[in-house]
This record gives sequence, structure tokens and C-alpha cells, in this order.
Amino acid sequence: MVMDMKPSNPLVQALLTDFYQITMAYAYWKCNKHNDRACFDLFFRKNPFKGEFTIFCGLEECIRHILNVGFSQSDVDYLRNVLPSHVHEGFIEYLLAMDGSDITVHAIPEGSIVFPREPLITVEGPLAKLQIIETTLLNLVNFASLVATNAARFRLVAGEDVKLLEFGLRRAQGPDGGVSASRYCYIGGFDATSNILAAKMYDIPCKGTNAHSFITSFNKLTDLSGIDKTINGCPCNMEEFISICKSYKDKVCDLLKVNAAETIEGELTSFISYAFTFPNSYLVLVDSYDVFNSGVPNFLIVALALHHLKFKPVGVRIDSGDLAYQSIEIRQTFKQAAEHFGIGYFSDLSIIGSNDICEDTIASLNQQGHSLNAFGVGTHLVTCKSQPALGCVYKLVRVNGLNRIKLSEDPIKTTMPGKKVLYRLYGKEGHPLADVIQEDGEPAPEGRVLCRHPNLELKRVYINPSSYKCLQKTWVKDGKITEPLPSIHDIKKLCEDEIGSMRRDHVRLLNPTPYKVSVSESMYQMMHRMILEHTPIREME
Repeated sequence: MVMDMKPSNPLVQALLTDFYQITMAYAYWKCNKHNDRACFDLFFRKNPFKGEFTIFCGLEECIRHILNVGFSQSDVDYLRNVLPSHVHEGFIEYLLAMDGSDITVHAIPEGSIVFPREPLITVEGPLAKLQIIETTLLNLVNFASLVATNAARFRLVAGEDVKLLEFGLRRAQGPDGGVSASRYCYIGGFDATSNILAAKMYDIPCKGTNAHSFITSFNKLTDLSGIDKTINGCPCNMEEFISICKSYKDKVCDLLKVNAAETIEGELTSFISYAFTFPNSYLVLVDSYDVFNSGVPNFLIVALALHHLKFKPVGVRIDSGDLAYQSIEIRQTFKQAAEHFGIGYFSDLSIIGSNDICEDTIASLNQQGHSLNAFGVGTHLVTCKSQPALGCVYKLVRVNGLNRIKLSEDPIKTTMPGKKVLYRLYGKEGHPLADVIQEDGEPAPEGRVLCRHPNLELKRVYINPSSYKCLQKTWVKDGKITEPLPSIHDIKKLCEDEIGSMRRDHVRLLNPTPYKVSVSESMYQMMHRMILEHTPIREME
């Protein structure tokens, strides 16, 4: 067991698999096939969210699992009880001795942009061991890739200049789903998370402000009486700070033509409390009562007091109502205050929008010319509400040097046999033109490359790439790391670069152009020869 590379989640262990993996492993063992040299591919058949790309994630956790896979004594004692009584004790001993020391992992780097039917992960090793780890690998890749892709789509629709904050923990599918979502949303393009545990575990920036409960918990300014502490980094105490805030109240209300007597004192009290506690990160909710007749005026009163003390307020968050209209009006108010009080940076104070935001919400806000600097996104992001599963599969492609195939009346479910090498072909402008899947051992795609559709005989094209790249690396060889694992920040940067390299029509969210995933001539001929060999010829009378 590799102690410094244990899975991040202690639930990821050998027993995190389907029962039939164990029964198949026993059948292999009983028939002396358990040590047959096998090769499996992990891939998906269709891009999620009606799009034409996917972000591959989950590789590091797969590697961690393989390096540490093994059954404990309590595991095999449990299996002994649930398996049929006739199961040979030698198989139980085999499971107890199992490890990942003879497994090799080839894979596309985590954070890469990938497409249907491409081998994301290829594992080689003893047949029974590779069978046992199937379910775990699928579990680790399916959700990770799905939520990273979802996050990437949010980034594409929001644009590069808007901050994206992941607020999904409370709506996620349990603690594991919440922590995983935070990790892979960051990779997919989000800037920070509200999830403290995920931030700690994965070195993700952690952000958060306050909730309506904090705002509504205060009633009067007298709630803050008797506090003898001072503002951090400033000799001003609470009584003095309240006095400064009061000095700006009439000025702000007159400027905004708001009745000062109608602003909510409890809201102002909460803002003063928060600013007193966090003078360098003053950002508050302004929609607890009335955005324009209380929330924004109260925010500005306290913001001006902070500025008076040489602190710089951050901004506001709105969590309900018409986000486009409100953000535009708030921005105009900030500009008005900046000009009136001679504080230029007030024009650019942050406005964060939240409230059940999805892709379509952001697209609509864009059309309306919103003035938001950031979005806080939760439910639609971490639950992948528009598509709950990616649909990765794990298929046997070679045993003891012999290519294996699985046929189906649905052509997309017919597997591509054999161990493969995946290349990406680039055009003269630097954009990927197509990916080509070749048989292991074929020469690299130099010069004029014939690319064929895997199933349709007449769909073929010659490509003259300006350059090409092999997408796979060998990460683990016989249970040992052979390639350094990148940091989460490197994976995030790769994701950003990969999306940036694509033609815009391939990654646009509405009616995207399908990206070509083809096979070489040799791969095509081998695959279709095997299809013919394994398809019985029917007889009719």
C-alpha cells in the first residue's frame, strides 16, 4: 500500500464495487483465468448537456485507488459470509493478497478536453484484478467529468471577466458529492468555493459573505452598545464607528432620494457589525428587506465610513428579484456615489448575483446587459440538474494478446477492440482538427492522414495536419508512479488552455459543431474484420 498516495475519500476502497465483479473474479480464479493479461478501456459514448465536448476528470483518484487497492481481513471475512458457501478458501486467500503492483495505467491527462469513444483510461494487468476495480474507476470518473464539464459550460457562458463562485454544498448529493463537486468545479473554471473542507483538502480559494439570517438577526443600533473592541488595524471603537456611519446617513439618503426614516435600522446595524468585524472584505446582502429603499443606502452609509477610516469596501450581493435590472440600477447608484463623494473606485464596487442560477439565466442576463461582477452558483452546478449522469463505460478490449469485441445492434455500443493510441491533429491556425484512434504499434500520423468514421464506410477524409500530439501518457507501470501528478491548479490551467484551443463553434453552448473522432485505416479494417468474424450468418428458408 502506498501510504502517501491514499485515496482522498476513505470510502474509496476495494469493497466499493459491484457484487458481480467479485463473482466474475471467482469464476476467473476457478477456471485459472484470473492472471490472464487483460486490457480494459474506460470511455463514454455521448457528450453531456447536449454539447460537443467533455472535460476529463477523476484520474488522480483512480490512480490513488489502484496504488492502494486491497482487501482487509474484515473485508474478506464479510465476503466469505455473502458468497455461496461452496466458494473455495483459496479464492478468499487470493483476495486477501491482492494489490495493484501488476497494474499499468495509460490515460489522457486530467483536465483535458475529450470526446466520445476515446479511451480516457486504459488499464493493463491481471484479468480478475481489472474486473474488480471496474465499478470504482467508473464511479470516480463519471461524476468528476460531468461536473467539471458543467462548470466549464458556466465559464463559457459567463465569459472570462466575471467571477464564478461555487455555493453548492448545501444542495449537493451528500458530503461526498459536495466535496467532489467543489474540487471539479474549480478545475472546470470556477474561481472559488464556499466549501471550507474542500478548500482545505484541495487548495481551492475559499469565499463567503453572510446570509439573510445574519442581517435579520439585528434589530437596533443599541444591539451594538457596550462593545469595547476596536476595528482590526484601526484604533476606532464601535461607538466611534457608529457615529461615523450616522454622519453619512442623511448625505446618502438625500443623494439617493430615499426617506432616511424608512431605511431598516436592523439592516444597518448588521452591516455595521459585519464591517466592524471584516473591514477589508465588506460585502453584504442588500435584498433582505428592500434593495433600493434600504439595502443599497445602508450599504453605502457603512462603505463611506470604512473609506473614511482608510479601508476599502468590496460590494454587495443580491439573491432575489430581477438581477439584470437591479444590478444595472445599483451600478448607476455606485457611479453616482463615486462622483458625488469623489471616490472613484466606488464606481467599480462588486455586485454579485445568486438565486438558482443556471446557464440559461446567465445567457439571459448577458442579453439584458447586466452589471454583475460575479455569480454565486449552487444547485444547477453541483447537482448537474440538466443531466444527472455522464454514462462512462469500461470494456474489455484485449486478453492474452488477442483483441476482443462486444457487438450490438446499436452501432455506437459496438466496442473498438484492441489496445489503442489516441492522437490529436492540429491545423495551421493551432486549432484541433480531429482526433484519430490508432492500433497500438502503428506509426504516428505523419503527412497526409486518412481518417475514417468508426462505423460508416463512406465517411472518410484526408487530413494534412500542421502538427499532432499523442494524448495518452503512462501514469502507472506495474504499480509504480511513472509520471508526476499535476497540482489542481495545473489541471485547471490545462482545462482552460484546452478549451481555449478549440474552434468556438465546437464549444458553443447552442447548436455546437460536432468534433471529428475518427479511426485510422488499419484500425477500421481490424475492427470491421472482427465484426464480421463475430456476427453469425443467418439462414432463411
